[in-house]
Amino acid sequence: MAMNYLHYSIFILLFLSKTAFSERCHPNDKKALLQIKKDLNTPPNSNLISSWDWDPLVDCCDWDNIVSCGGAANRIILFNLTLADLNHLRIPAAVSDLEYLEELYLKSTNLTGEIPKEITKLSHLKYLDLRFNHLSGNIPSFLSRLQTLTSLDLSNNDFTGSIPASLSQLPNLNTLFLNRNKLTGEIPRSFSDFRQPKFYIDLSGNQLAGEIPSRLGNVDFQVIDVSRNRLVGDISFLFGKNKSLIYADFSRNLLEFDFSKVEYFPVSLSTLDLSHNRVTGRLPEGLVESNIGRLNVSYNRLCGKIPVGGQLQELETTSFFHNMCLCGPPLLKKCK
Repeated sequence: MAMNYLHYSIFILLFLSKTAFSERCHPNDKKALLQIKKDLNTPPNSNLISSWDWDPLVDCCDWDNIVSCGGAANRIILFNLTLADLNHLRIPAAVSDLEYLEELYLKSTNLTGEIPKEITKLSHLKYLDLRFNHLSGNIPSFLSRLQTLTSLDLSNNDFTGSIPASLSQLPNLNTLFLNRNKLTGEIPRSFSDFRQPKFYIDLSGNQLAGEIPSRLGNVDFQVIDVSRNRLVGDISFLFGKNKSLIYADFSRNLLEFDFSKVEYFPVSLSTLDLSHNRVTGRLPEGLVESNIGRLNVSYNRLCGKIPVGGQLQELETTSFFHNMCLCGPPLLKKCK
């Protein structure tokens, strides 16, 4: 009798330990995930995610390609619905209940509506990717509360209004993509407060106007794209010998400055597009010392001889088309 009781006790202990071991997913996280599933399966989308592997009987840490668990407590740190067609639904508020989330990817999911304020509860969030959706309204200033955020991608949506200056209050941000929206107004002066090295910023394809604040010359950009806007004025302060700049696209604006006054370019600079602006002066000799392999200054008001050296003579002639009086190789037009 005692032996049977001992065997029974050992069986119960083994069963409980196996169950505890297999269920790594925290119950709060599982509850949040099942609420998200419920929210996404409301009519007329009742079978929207029925084919997804969201089995409540399976440890949610094993829901491959949707979540990742991490840390000693196995909390969900990544949630990914990229390319899932959510059929014009809104971002589920229950996402904010994944309180240890570090990475949220909702790219190309056909979402609509505004970014919910509840998202500010994600105090550990580092990567927020909402690109290629139909999100609308203003870009909310409350995103500045996500103090751990390093990358924010809201590109290819329908956001309107001005860019909130408060985004500069994100101390760890090093990547900001707001391109291909319907944003208006000026680039905030406060963006000069970005302090992370090798900063990536893309504001292209909007309706931004005014001058680029000269204080942005203090930011260590590695990539900057403000093309296809209505920007005016000077950008020479964005260049310099000690910059980390690799890629710069200022094309299709109304920029107007004397290019000759730019003395130095970063050695790292490989791509520079100034086409379709109102740039005057000569091409600076400093271009020869850079590693630039892609240069486009077409459709401007430049004059004079193209500097000889570097990779300038290897560029396509179309890179220099439609200027006032540029001459010399690779152009066929000889200098007098």
